Amino acid sequence: MTYDLVSLGRANMDLFSQDIGAAFADIGGFDAAVGGSPANIAIGVSRLGLRSIALTAVGDDRVGEFVLRYLRDEGVTTEFIPTIEGKLTSLALIGVQPPNNFPLSFYREDPADIYLTSAHVDAVPFDHIRALQVSGNSLSRGPCAEAATHALDIAGQHDVTTFMDLDLRPADWESASDFGKSVRSVIPAVHVVIGTEEEFYAALMPTPERTMGGQSVPRDERADLDDAVCDAQAFRSQTFIIKRSERGATIVSAEGSVDVSGFTVDVVNTVGAGDAFASGLIRSRIAGLDWQESVCFANACGAITVSRHGCSSAFPTQTEVDVFIAQRADR
Repeated sequence: MTYDLVSLGRANMDLFSQDIGAAFADIGGFDAAVGGSPANIAIGVSRLGLRSIALTAVGDDRVGEFVLRYLRDEGVTTEFIPTIEGKLTSLALIGVQPPNNFPLSFYREDPADIYLTSAHVDAVPFDHIRALQVSGNSLSRGPCAEAATHALDIAGQHDVTTFMDLDLRPADWESASDFGKSVRSVIPAVHVVIGTEEEFYAALMPTPERTMGGQSVPRDERADLDDAVCDAQAFRSQTFIIKRSERGATIVSAEGSVDVSGFTVDVVNTVGAGDAFASGLIRSRIAGLDWQESVCFANACGAITVSRHGCSSAFPTQTEVDVFIAQRADR
């Protein structure tokens, strides 16, 4: 059996506020789903018609059982996910205060997913895999960091296309400098790097610490960031995709730099939009679309997701994206 994508990194149970606009202390109930960027991307490409494998680890707890059941219900292959005895599955609680406040609390004290090992990676049939996606955050701690590097090495041996979503989660890193050092060590093994301006800033700039607090890259420093991305891309010949929120995204490749406009929608919840974007991009590249078509499709996936309540539960299907793009092309 051939799989389109293996997505490696964390998975958690997400609890989303049912009370849109309520302060976190006033939330009366939560809706449950699965989150974590790598798990989300596995779900996202499955919604778009691809066969995906989630390569993560869960604890021997009820939350782990929920994660496995949810992934299976979404059509994601879970047979390569180990259960780590004595560890807990990651958990996240999210408030929803549109348009730009989504307070997030992670419970990731020694989580099960950081115990994914190279031996677990070896169980995956890379000779029947078309693409690998590795989360930058998977390099943060535990055996998972070595497992991620090992997966990239194996992918290279099997001519598998490799993607990395930078996925900076400050709580899992001592500093942004550590994040940058770890990411830069594996970028040569990655064909496509995806991230926000802030994530690329942390990965490539000499003074990245400002991004650990979630601040936006100052306008007068965006040109410096673009130069740093172009320099890094030219040295390694990868394709870098910079997500710029409502401004769309920028493709930096051997052919130069191209901006692709985003779509204007009413924002309900921005959590998960980047994972929907990555899912759309990966799906489109596997389908053979060129870079601009792929990023346009990815932008549409992100726009649809932010217009809905939830995270992975809000990801669109192929038909929904096609209709969304067609409707805006007619205007």
